[in-house]
Amino acid sequence: MTAQMYVGVDGGNSKTDVVLGDSDGRILARVQGPTISPHVVGLPGCLAALGDLVAQARAAAALPEALPLSQLSAYLAGADLPVEVERLAAGVAGLGLADAVTVDNDLFALLRAGTAAPDAVGVVCGAGINAVGRHRDGHTSRFPSLGQLSGDWGGGHHLAALALYYAVRGEDGRGRPTALTGAVTAQYGLPSAEAVSVAVHLGDLPAGRLDELCEVLFTVAAAGDAVAGKVVARLAGEIEALVRVAAGRLSLLDTAYTVVLGGGVLTARHPQLHTDVLARLAALSPQASVAVLSSPPVAGAALLALDALHGGPVPATVEAAVRAGL
Repeated sequence: MTAQMYVGVDGGNSKTDVVLGDSDGRILARVQGPTISPHVVGLPGCLAALGDLVAQARAAAALPEALPLSQLSAYLAGADLPVEVERLAAGVAGLGLADAVTVDNDLFALLRAGTAAPDAVGVVCGAGINAVGRHRDGHTSRFPSLGQLSGDWGGGHHLAALALYYAVRGEDGRGRPTALTGAVTAQYGLPSAEAVSVAVHLGDLPAGRLDELCEVLFTVAAAGDAVAGKVVARLAGEIEALVRVAAGRLSLLDTAYTVVLGGGVLTARHPQLHTDVLARLAALSPQASVAVLSSPPVAGAALLALDALHGGPVPATVEAAVRAGL
């Protein structure tokens, strides 16, 4: 083989997606596993799981043991602070899996999956919420993304919790009446929103099932409920704020740049949220274009690995082959 081999890794909060391919754009293997975020499994656990997944990918591709990987590009949830990125990069390099290693936050993979534009901002709203930006001069913009500790607001987990919060308060009189109350009780077949809270507290209702209320929130908002609608509007405002700060730090606000929207909450294109976000971004940056992610984020990890191998953005034919292969 004359082509160089690479592995691209997208390690999110819920799963890890690994692609092995070559510098001509061929996808030779793709394997998946559970999250390897160091916030969840610890740094040693992350490194061990990463090594195992790369071994699985090599086996699936029938890669000869003597054939080295030229590039390993791993983009992981939990690589938020500079010190976390440094520790992860050192740990991954120490595994000896490839000649060259790049490690960074998983949002950079999402951003590359969404656009090849050199000036861009990516916003993810899935289980959590975060944003990053990149400038053609190499500078980047990011947030700590430590939840409420670092000022974050939004994300599927948070929205689901808010749906129950407002359902209970609307039921017992501490808050405004809302259709969320009936929708929440119907979702679990329990007699009241308070009963849902108690069931979660006692463990009778698995806490993970609360995530179902994220979709309930959007359904109730779409039906015209004022309380749910206010939460959705607040989320649109948070997305605008993330873009405003990320793009502003890079002096992009008055230029032509791309905003990539990713994560399950945003790729669902809930009409109220999607329309509001587009209007806010058009007012914020009239020259910006908005793209909703359609490729899997691991495509971005693969393309970033290929960018590294090619010494710059890959040829359009190679990028098209990668996207088609995934």
